[in-house]
Amino acid sequence: MLLKVVHRTCYHYSLPVYLEPFTVRLRPRCDATQSLRSYRIHVTPAPSGIAHCIGLDGNNTETIWFSDMHRALSIEVQTLVETHHGDAFNFLVTDPAALRLPVKYDSRLAPGLDHYLVRCGDDARVAAFAQEMMRAAKQETIPFLTLLAETIPKRFEYMLREHGDPWTPEETMKQGRGSCRDFAMLFIDICRSAGIAARFVSGYCIGDVSADSDMHAWAEVFLPGAGWRGFDPSRGLSTSDDYIAVAAGQSPQDAAPTFGSFRGEAVSTLEAEISISLPDDADTIT
Repeated sequence: MLLKVVHRTCYHYSLPVYLEPFTVRLRPRCDATQSLRSYRIHVTPAPSGIAHCIGLDGNNTETIWFSDMHRALSIEVQTLVETHHGDAFNFLVTDPAALRLPVKYDSRLAPGLDHYLVRCGDDARVAAFAQEMMRAAKQETIPFLTLLAETIPKRFEYMLREHGDPWTPEETMKQGRGSCRDFAMLFIDICRSAGIAARFVSGYCIGDVSADSDMHAWAEVFLPGAGWRGFDPSRGLSTSDDYIAVAAGQSPQDAAPTFGSFRGEAVSTLEAEISISLPDDADTIT
């Protein structure tokens, strides 16, 4: 599936400020599940420089820096991405030990995955939910992942929450509701409690429950032989062709689309606009 994304982000400041170096993670990744056909970033005011790099988690990252003082910062990204992920379950788990819970990774994999097994806490309600899902799945890994993704949107009310950090799994359990990023963190923490390495993903989704005005968030888990596989607990399914992954990390902060600060006494506001379309194959980035 060919998808065109236009993502505009604008920061407004009540007084002129000095913009510190800014981190942008909006270039979609290019891997076995998706190909980046084209990408363009336009920044206003014109930056003093832009450095392109690969971050610690393998994310495509741009560092932007400025001179002088400014009242606004606008970042527009246009991308064409072709997805190749029609069958979400076209994989083979090569280590039988990963098919039963709790998962025990091979000693060669464990050091690289330890980072993705760190729990968010030890809330009793989260632990009880995790045990319930493991029992219902008969301690089998794939049924557990599928059941967990399906159960979260049935048991918790979905809500739009445009601002603020993701809630802790404890808070989501307490509230009985949450946004896509809250559900992703609950899914991740429960997976980690079952010994499954899991990470946070930010990106785009056609038919996203939060509409196309916001980025979407979901989770990926690591299975030997299958690699990182996506599950969306907001929609109750495995990720497929209608998802575009942009960045992933151990925590939501590691996958934040933009990050930066400023020097000055101003108050800042943020506006974002995202459009996702199905262009003709010949469509180009303007």
